[in-house]
Amino acid sequence: MRAFQVSAFDAPPALVEIPIPAPKSGEVLLQIESCGLNFADLLMAKGTYQDTPAPSFTLGMEVCGTVLALGQGVTTPAIGTRVAVFGGQGGLADKGVFPADLCRAVPDSMPSAQAAGFQVAYGTSHLALTRRANLQRGETLLVLGAAGGVGLTAIEVGKALGARVIAVARGAEKLEIAKAAGADHALDASADITAEVRALGGADVVYDPVGGDAFTAAVKATNREGRILVIGFASGDLPNVRANHLLVKNISLLGFYWGGYLKFNPKALTDSMGELLDWYAAGKLRPHVSHDLPLTQAADALELLRSRKSTGKVVVSP
Repeated sequence: MRAFQVSAFDAPPALVEIPIPAPKSGEVLLQIESCGLNFADLLMAKGTYQDTPAPSFTLGMEVCGTVLALGQGVTTPAIGTRVAVFGGQGGLADKGVFPADLCRAVPDSMPSAQAAGFQVAYGTSHLALTRRANLQRGETLLVLGAAGGVGLTAIEVGKALGARVIAVARGAEKLEIAKAAGADHALDASADITAEVRALGGADVVYDPVGGDAFTAAVKATNREGRILVIGFASGDLPNVRANHLLVKNISLLGFYWGGYLKFNPKALTDSMGELLDWYAAGKLRPHVSHDLPLTQAADALELLRSRKSTGKVVVSP
């Protein structure tokens, strides 16, 4: 079968032929229908992500696929079930083995391309905004990088929780996409974000997957007792925090790593995903996939993320 693998961190990933893996105890073998890409895939290819395995390994953290075979001791999901699963790696391939207990059946109404990119993006925004930031109805949520994979989901989740949402993105096209996702206000990233957000009443919660100068501007626009969620650093710039600003305005700085919950509180992820799928069934969420490419164009798909030419999710469908 084909797999898009990292053989060394100083060489670009490449499509190679490898044997079809057999599921071990507690695993299932999936026919992969779609794989959702994440910024973390770019970091893993360089060996700089916090959970990067040793080469050689197959990129692709989350997938949707159909169960082909069960490992020892596995009774569910049954063969033939279409499931979504976050495996951390192995998704950019024709087939793959994944932990059975992490697989979740996908509703018939959800296309595989949407299901493949649903877990990390929506799960990140939902758990960050509910469990960590405790976003309340009527509060103002500022979303940086609002047209990206997690940014758009933060808009939708924020609106579902009853917040007023200010979206920050770069360029007219991305701003329109943010508005279509439900943003009440959309600001171009080239503007004076501090002044613009203050003019709108300031932010009670900041959702930041960008870092860099955008983070600094958002801190200055955060209201007293505001909460700032550190989601990621798509800008490549890890910002420095002036602790006196946090002290004077009673601001909370909250780190959030969705994948970390797999190790210390998987039930939190399960409960979160259950509510999100209920919201999807009720029509509250509309996953946005801007590009769906074949496995032969996996490198192009990753470049879309690197160059920030995508909106919402990029998926690869073998």
